[in-house]
Amino acid sequence: MQAKAVAKYVRIAPRKARLVVDLIRGKEVGEAIAILRHTPKAASPILEKLLNSAIANAEHNYSLDPNSLKISEVYVDQGPTIKRFRPRAMGRASRINKRTSHITLVVSEK
Repeated sequence: MQAKAVAKYVRIAPRKARLVVDLIRGKEVGEAIAILRHTPKAASPILEKLLNSAIANAEHNYSLDPNSLKISEVYVDQGPTIKRFRPRAMGRASRINKRTSHITLVVSEK
């Protein structure tokens, strides 16, 4: 049995989120929460919130025991990019890409 949680349009670059996602892939839920709490990256609180949501989904929708869950799948896809412009010298402008992510996390029983 599997439970899933998805966070869409998260304002963090996918490349930065994947660094944290790689740390918790395949881990047990308790261990993953401990890793996320002690990782000093911007994506850590976002992923911790998403993991708690997946655990709640498993418990509420499928009556699974939260202590027997592990992360079976977690991946980050690129969302739409917000484009902004920064003024530069001599009347020019350079583009700033503010990237977004779609993060999917699936938990299953051991």
